[in-house]
Amino acid sequence: MFRALRNLVRLLVIARTLARHGALEPLQGAMEGAGVAPAVLFAARFFSGRRPGAGAAPAGERPGQRLAVALTELGPAFIKLGQALSTRSDLLGDEAAADLSLLQDRLEPFPAAAARATIEAELGRPLSELFAGFTDRPVSAASIAQVHYAVTPLEDGGGGGVEVAVKVLRPGIEQAFARDLDLLSWVAETIERTQPKLRRFKPVELVRRFAATVRVEMDLRLEAAAASELAANFSGDPSYRVPVIDWRRTARRAMTQQRLVGIRMDDRTALLAAGLDIDAVLAKAAAIFFKQVFRDGYFHGDQHPGNMFVDADGNIGAVDFGIMGRLDRKTRYYLADMLTAFLDRDYRRVAEVHFVAGYVPPTQSLDDFAQACRSIGEPIFDRPLQEISFARLLGQLFHVTEAFEMEAQPQLLLLQKNMLMAEGVSRSLNPDLNIWTLARPLIEEWVREHRGPEARLREAAAEAARAVERLPALIADLEKAAATVAGGDLRLHPETLRALAARGGGATWPLWLAVAALAAALLL
Repeated sequence: MFRALRNLVRLLVIARTLARHGALEPLQGAMEGAGVAPAVLFAARFFSGRRPGAGAAPAGERPGQRLAVALTELGPAFIKLGQALSTRSDLLGDEAAADLSLLQDRLEPFPAAAARATIEAELGRPLSELFAGFTDRPVSAASIAQVHYAVTPLEDGGGGGVEVAVKVLRPGIEQAFARDLDLLSWVAETIERTQPKLRRFKPVELVRRFAATVRVEMDLRLEAAAASELAANFSGDPSYRVPVIDWRRTARRAMTQQRLVGIRMDDRTALLAAGLDIDAVLAKAAAIFFKQVFRDGYFHGDQHPGNMFVDADGNIGAVDFGIMGRLDRKTRYYLADMLTAFLDRDYRRVAEVHFVAGYVPPTQSLDDFAQACRSIGEPIFDRPLQEISFARLLGQLFHVTEAFEMEAQPQLLLLQKNMLMAEGVSRSLNPDLNIWTLARPLIEEWVREHRGPEARLREAAAEAARAVERLPALIADLEKAAATVAGGDLRLHPETLRALAARGGGATWPLWLAVAALAAALLL
């Protein structure tokens, strides 16, 4: 009861802020899921001085832009929430989601003295021993942390004098997020409990994923580990630069990494002035995106232009690894099959891929879903190639599946958000080029290698081998179950098991299956 009362009061304060900025409209549909929302919205408008029906919202800005301003005012947790909601066009609509994707979490920096104190407390040494130089003025101040430039000591094991960037958490940020995460969890639980129609949006899971992302961002060792994993995936590939982590100067609330120097990815004027080939840079970007998504299933989840730089050789560097996305092999297969089928305008195949993946329930009509996919694809493919947005195609697909009870797939929504960012950067650099035409040959080659007939046979053989490996444990479980049923008198003879083990391997799988069938028959 106390939790509900506390969160209701907090929710009223938040709603009042949203109402004052005229930012309630894009959220109203999503908030109506909670039984308390209508009363809270009414009270918020009342106390903000904007009565229901009292006139239009403030002019000059779209609803999504006003929402971004309000979330910025509400503080770090809500800035991050806005960034998460920017992937949910199914909840807010395409325009509002696009506006939130531009949400900037540039806040007032906290004092350099606090940053210095945090670094010394975390690393257990005076700052003067850790760095030969430290810039008090931060180069960026975000919702969770801020970044200072520094230089390592010359006597640092022969590798000193290195320019580094030091990321430091804001004081008290953990407590602030804990309060607001509890509120978001309470709202999500209320929605799932009271509004069955909204459960397919998985509000509780959405908040859990958001909380998990925040936990990573508030333990800088985890962000450092993400950077390290991404760097390992691109080891030996100079086209993509991930800063080296200085693990000796990294702890939970402070992280030190190599300083990257370059031109912002979307600064066309500076790129041309540096003599760089725009199309060659975009080709590298497309290949990097493909490798992260399809080859590795591990991608940078916040690839806005401020996190990407181009060096003098035209190679791309990235920073800020607090938000990362993972795609398992099954999901990558779904993406490859679905995109290939769309490019071939084979809409029935598009529908089949969704049903096989389990994204659309088998109770739905395959033919009707194929027709819905056609309604998305045909208008797009009649347009010039450079005008086609595959990110928006994916977003429209997620939106139309509402009628077919397709559950939201958070990992795909994050991917779609990054595709939108990539398309935006690409068009700002060369509006006549479609970045996905650069990636298509790579995707098609990957599909041939991993989804062709030979690949499917290899996958079937591998699955059979995994089944054989599991059989000994299965037999042991069957023996235990049989012993329970038969009072402990039923066992496979040890000599039989030893003989089977001695003849193990793929060639004996029919025998293993026969033994499993025999054991199952004995239990019946």
